[in-house]
Amino acid sequence: MGLMVDGIWRDQWYDTAATGGKFERPQTVYRSRIEVGGPFEPEPGRYHLYVSWACPWAHRTMIYRKLKGLEGAISISYVEPLMLENGWTLAEGADPLFQARALWQIYAKADPNYSGRVTVPLLWDRQRATIVNNESAEIIRMFDAWPGARGELLRPPELAGEIDALNAAIYPAINNGVYRAGFATTQGAYDEAYDQVFAMLDELELRLKSRNFLLGDRPTEADWRLFTTLIRFDAVYHGHFKCNRSRLADFAELWDFTRTLYQMAGIAETVRFDEIKTHYYGSHRMINPTGVVPKGPDLDPWTPTKRHG
Repeated sequence: MGLMVDGIWRDQWYDTAATGGKFERPQTVYRSRIEVGGPFEPEPGRYHLYVSWACPWAHRTMIYRKLKGLEGAISISYVEPLMLENGWTLAEGADPLFQARALWQIYAKADPNYSGRVTVPLLWDRQRATIVNNESAEIIRMFDAWPGARGELLRPPELAGEIDALNAAIYPAINNGVYRAGFATTQGAYDEAYDQVFAMLDELELRLKSRNFLLGDRPTEADWRLFTTLIRFDAVYHGHFKCNRSRLADFAELWDFTRTLYQMAGIAETVRFDEIKTHYYGSHRMINPTGVVPKGPDLDPWTPTKRHG
């Protein structure tokens, strides 16, 4: 995971020495909105999405693109699973816009003097030739409200407050919490993150004993944001990020919940465990210096569940 400084690519990891061993995720930079009447109108064929099969943040946008029926409206490119000295890279022919071979080149197209991390997802506007947004939480809401998008809103107004409150609790403890544990470089920073991960998982396990999904009988934005972390938990976070008190499969409700979401129409098509494992174990050489990818665990997310979609 590198960054750009004044438009120059640098292969540079996070500076945890400056933060007492804690991993602190930097804020995303591009935060424009696609909306009717604005500079970025929701026009089919205008926007292109760059994602990684491995990244949970990018995975959110892939799920929404699928659930909302936007495959024909928004084109997509997938970066390669390994993220090494050149950061996220693209195979030959994977980028239909610029034939770029590294994602930082796309950032440089938007701003030749860009400074910051080079991350996915990235939503590009063909018409204005710039990045619209690289914050997954905002991209999924734009997709949710896209004119003519399929299905009910995943953040309906009547549940917006509850969804936002759940997101605010789950994001630091679980979505980012597994990274805070995995990328910690002091025992204290790791212990703090680890404890928060499992405290929140225990809380959600209890919550799901009395309901099918986090807010009732149908999935909302809060469920899908949680899902992209949970589906990676046993394959990567349990071992690679040392979140090993329990497997997700040891949580009866959370495992059933995750499998139920996985089995919804189209969702399995957005999950590639081979790319997920290759990325994490092969890219994070400060954690796994050999780059050896473990063969296990054996996962069967197709096992029937007690929930319904």
